[in-house]
Amino acid sequence: MSKIKMLPAMDKLRFSFIFLLFIVIKCESISVDTISSDIRFKNVDRTIDISSQLVKITSKLTLENTGGTPVKNFLLAIEEFAKNNVAFVGAKDSSSKDLRLVETTVKGHDQVRFWRVDLKDSVNAGSTATVTVETVLTKALQPYPTAITQQEDQLVKFNGNLYTYSPYLVASQKTNVIVNTKSVESFSKVKPFSQQDGAIQYGPYPNTKPFSEKELVIHYRNNSPFLTVTRVERLIEVSHWGNIAVEEVIEIEHSGAKLKGPFSRYDYQQDHHSGPASVRSYKTLLPASASDVYYRDTNGNISTSNMKVKKDSVELDLRPRYPLFGGWRTHYTLGYNVPSYEYLYHTGNDYLLKMRIIDHIFDDMQVDELVTKIILPEGSTSVKVNLPYAVTRLPDSLHYTYLDTKGRPVISFTKKNVVENHIQDFQLRYTFPRLLMLQEPLLVVGFLYALFLCVIIYVRLDFSIHKAEHHHKD
Repeated sequence: MSKIKMLPAMDKLRFSFIFLLFIVIKCESISVDTISSDIRFKNVDRTIDISSQLVKITSKLTLENTGGTPVKNFLLAIEEFAKNNVAFVGAKDSSSKDLRLVETTVKGHDQVRFWRVDLKDSVNAGSTATVTVETVLTKALQPYPTAITQQEDQLVKFNGNLYTYSPYLVASQKTNVIVNTKSVESFSKVKPFSQQDGAIQYGPYPNTKPFSEKELVIHYRNNSPFLTVTRVERLIEVSHWGNIAVEEVIEIEHSGAKLKGPFSRYDYQQDHHSGPASVRSYKTLLPASASDVYYRDTNGNISTSNMKVKKDSVELDLRPRYPLFGGWRTHYTLGYNVPSYEYLYHTGNDYLLKMRIIDHIFDDMQVDELVTKIILPEGSTSVKVNLPYAVTRLPDSLHYTYLDTKGRPVISFTKKNVVENHIQDFQLRYTFPRLLMLQEPLLVVGFLYALFLCVIIYVRLDFSIHKAEHHHKD
């Protein structure tokens, strides 16, 4: 029987430190919260906007501290059936300042998504605070029927929760659903409710228990553009010679009701009301300083588009080569240049790039996959990226262009399920020795010098085998 070797004291100490460090890292990476019994929502005023392809929920919460100690944070919850549709969650206090949100978990509620909202000021015992929460859901509206003819309107169905899904007791709540149409086929009728042009009001409902659910179904007409950007690759190439080039490769699909039967271009052109659910064009917004704009697909430039320069943006009215019906796709490239002095700052050899992660592609956009790549000048080092929300960093790579020797660093990251609320700035810091700006001009000068030198040598050399004979006259 072999003997068990005892660890030396130093090894024991090292092992204990590593184990403790592992526990700390594990606890920090998995945030766990508990539901406080001291919190209740005195009032919830909720608006659900389902007039576009997105579901936008705005909730005005009046939080009340019924306990004896100050409350510094509270929890938000999303139902199990909707947790995969959540694209954005944000919160503001009564002065419209953004509050910090951290996704967390609660023991015993593994199927629910939670966010902890940190308040700017603690809510004392017996006091209240007002918080406005904005939630955006994608692909939460289902075409019903799933296929329509060219002449038919698109009908969609919304399945939601009549009550605010809250981990706390709600003393009073009401919901206003905006549909922006008089053509409502059917809707849940839970008293008290009322219907007006383009909206349905529910409530107030008193004393709803935590995690209450009651089915809310609305079947209505919705001909708004159901466009999904299945993938967009955004390339930002930084130059220290005064220019930043931006290029986007965009893939778009009409994700509404499929087209049933044949497509008649004649009817589509003659009757403006033909294809009410199709998409003829859409507006893309670029920075106000954008220039040299191009818009092309695999066949070449697309000329059926208009550009309008406004005070704070450049508006592009993009018209694909063909209208988009349900299930149809298009693929194109959009590019432009902007001056670097608007986005690039430096002190000595330290540089700061501040640009948008994604631009406005069209109103109420939903993007399945975004890939953003930043190409920095050759020789850039000490790269640090600061992002306003969580993304997935991709491995760094190198990009080679003319006169490059080592290659230009490429910083890449990706994010799923992107909406307009994600149009925010990133900050990228890097170091670049300014003397390296002379590298390309010196390479050009050196190349031309070597070329001329070779020409001079070549002209002066004599490669003939026989020398010319000279005849002398007697």
